[in-house]
Amino acid sequence: MDVNRLLDGRLKVRHLVLVVTVAEQGSLVGAAERLRVTQPVVTRGLRELEQILDVELFDRGPRGVTPNAYGRAFVDDARAIVAQIRQAGRHVAELSAGMVGTVVVGNHLSGANVLLPTAIARLKRQFPYVTVVVREATPDRLTEDLLTGDIDLVVGRLTPEADERTRRIRLYHEPVRVVVRAGHPALSLVDPELADLIDYPWVLPVPQTSLRGEVEQVFFRQGLGIPTNRVECTSLPTLRTLLIDADMIATLPALLAKDDPALAVLPVELPNVDRLVGLTLAVGRGQSPSLEAFVRHLEAVGAEIRSYVDTSISPADSSIGQA
Repeated sequence: MDVNRLLDGRLKVRHLVLVVTVAEQGSLVGAAERLRVTQPVVTRGLRELEQILDVELFDRGPRGVTPNAYGRAFVDDARAIVAQIRQAGRHVAELSAGMVGTVVVGNHLSGANVLLPTAIARLKRQFPYVTVVVREATPDRLTEDLLTGDIDLVVGRLTPEADERTRRIRLYHEPVRVVVRAGHPALSLVDPELADLIDYPWVLPVPQTSLRGEVEQVFFRQGLGIPTNRVECTSLPTLRTLLIDADMIATLPALLAKDDPALAVLPVELPNVDRLVGLTLAVGRGQSPSLEAFVRHLEAVGAEIRSYVDTSISPADSSIGQA
């Protein structure tokens, strides 16, 4: 096809939004519901786009649609363009209002109780009219929202898997500990091991997380299966309540239990399980002034945490939480 056809005025931003939504939802009906339009509108828009490109982008099936080779290539670029347009709008709004903008940050457990709130407090002290929106989700969902431009950055664990579409900033290593409520019966055990705890109810990370796989490997290496009496949970408030009210055991980033008098850490080793905590941003996307300021505060707080977190955390260290 003649690529100049994409610049003759027929291709609209709505076509890009539509094709990205169809790919994410996997059906025209789902895309229509997400975009709050009728299915014929989605069908007509997709047909217009395919006529402009002179190729079909999706394979149609009885259960929905799936991007073909053309579709996968076009959707990736369309997603990046839509995200960049959103970011451009934020830039203009912030510059015209004198640092009155919005930063949307995604988080999953790591950094939730020290890094993130401390950096937010410092940002708000410097720029009171910048709004910070915090969204919690599983890491895979956060990455998807980052690439679509729905969030500006992700704060949390950095996994070994690299993605050329994202840029990562390393901040500090945080150990993962076995955590129970203060006064839990297991605290009376002398030199406890996982085998001594296997029959207690557990709260484990959900399967979509790399931490879940690492924790499972610790059990397997000790000849144990994963606990059969378990809850799989990603919500920190729910997880904490389960620990306190139901005598459950959980694996948590050490800082989450460090300054919580209701929780205690069991002296059980989890070999090779820790968290490299940092920031994840989309490659090639400009940063708004408010986002740049927020990243600077996150890096500064991360450096303070890094100064005392290596493979263990001393209970006496509590200064980082001060904004």
